[in-house]
Amino acid sequence: MPEISKKITGEIMIPPATLSSFQKEIKSISDFKEGIEKRLRNEVSIILEVILGGAVILEASDIHIEPEKERAKIRIRIDGLLQDVILIDQKIYQTLLSRIKLLSGIRLNVTDRPQDGRFSIVSNDSKSNNILNETRRLSIIDSGVIEVRASSLPAEYGESVVLRILSSKNLINVGVLGLREDLLAIVEKEIKKPNGMIIITGPTGSGKTTTLYAFLEKIAKPEIKIITIEDPIEYHLEGISQTQVFPEKGYDFASGLKSIMRQDPDVILVGEIRDLETVQIALQAALTGHLVFTTLHTNDAAGTIARLVSLGANPINIAPAVNMAVAQRLVRKICEKCGIPKKITPEDLSKMKKELKGFPKKIKIPKLTMGLKIPKAKGCKYCNFTGYRGRTGVFEAFLFDNEIKKFILSNPSITSLKEMAIKKGMITIKQDGLVKVLKGITTLEEVERVTGE
Repeated sequence: MPEISKKITGEIMIPPATLSSFQKEIKSISDFKEGIEKRLRNEVSIILEVILGGAVILEASDIHIEPEKERAKIRIRIDGLLQDVILIDQKIYQTLLSRIKLLSGIRLNVTDRPQDGRFSIVSNDSKSNNILNETRRLSIIDSGVIEVRASSLPAEYGESVVLRILSSKNLINVGVLGLREDLLAIVEKEIKKPNGMIIITGPTGSGKTTTLYAFLEKIAKPEIKIITIEDPIEYHLEGISQTQVFPEKGYDFASGLKSIMRQDPDVILVGEIRDLETVQIALQAALTGHLVFTTLHTNDAAGTIARLVSLGANPINIAPAVNMAVAQRLVRKICEKCGIPKKITPEDLSKMKKELKGFPKKIKIPKLTMGLKIPKAKGCKYCNFTGYRGRTGVFEAFLFDNEIKKFILSNPSITSLKEMAIKKGMITIKQDGLVKVLKGITTLEEVERVTGE
């Protein structure tokens, strides 16, 4: 079990003038590489400054430092995809590793097992806010502080380190998640209900936590008691009680949820349902006057029931407790600087017609003809020559109405449940992605990359 630091144990100070110079200097991955190269002979704190500052400017979600036989590779994840930045020698890697461990509260002498920690990036001048907010490229919270979650893992040639950048820019409201207008109206109605369960599904990195936090932000008000149990707490939300699991001390999702129930909550967020005891308590909470938000790892919305049953839950309890299941993925948005509309090819038109066959008429989409134009990725310095900049969600969701609830009691297969949901008007993730292609938000290639051919 990874060791978990109990608080942010360190800070790295990046002065406003330094942040401002990074902002002017670093506009792309190549600029980032050059910025690191120029500072490799400086002390380790300066090297780490440019690595962290550059990653923030480029809106990276993660920094990966991976040791190889003779050197170590630095990569950053932008819009869900890893990009190589630079190779550094082992000596510099070792000093960086020690500095990161020290900042994160990770034990320096432990190299044979995983460790987790946290630290923060702060500016030593309150005036830095003005500098930091001048550009959308700088993802930093209003107080001028960014939290970084550090994870070390023993590897063949040393310890692999991943730094997750927890920027409050990721905390967005429900209206900008990427929900279609019809689905947004349904979601806003469901999250205001006094009880029941809303489940968000999808693989790791699909934006589930962001969606749940957006739900909480929408309903939070003084007269509602909201408590979360998370692993770990990624973002701190004002006016909400947040707790973090510590399995090594016996405080897991199940025991934490039991304690939360004695705190008289109105709304409960369970970071993830992983075992039978947690699912039983969560379902019971949903059936006894609480609104429960949670996540599951499944491929689609219809797989929610099968997953709960596989954990040991009884369909008799699932059917009346769950209000809605939502599945989501993230697709990259076409670059606003270089993206261009191109006439659709016969092959792509055939694909779209096949996928959108029987599409609900209440949702207006352009006519699928050979005159149709859809976005094509090109690539420029602004988007690091990827053709994409930023991400948005693609979703599928269905409500547990009386017909669905009765159907669940028969323990249906995932395929049967999905077929029924589609008959009742559910738009699949793939179809939602294609709607975003038709609206000029993303490309057909990107939707196929995320949802499959």
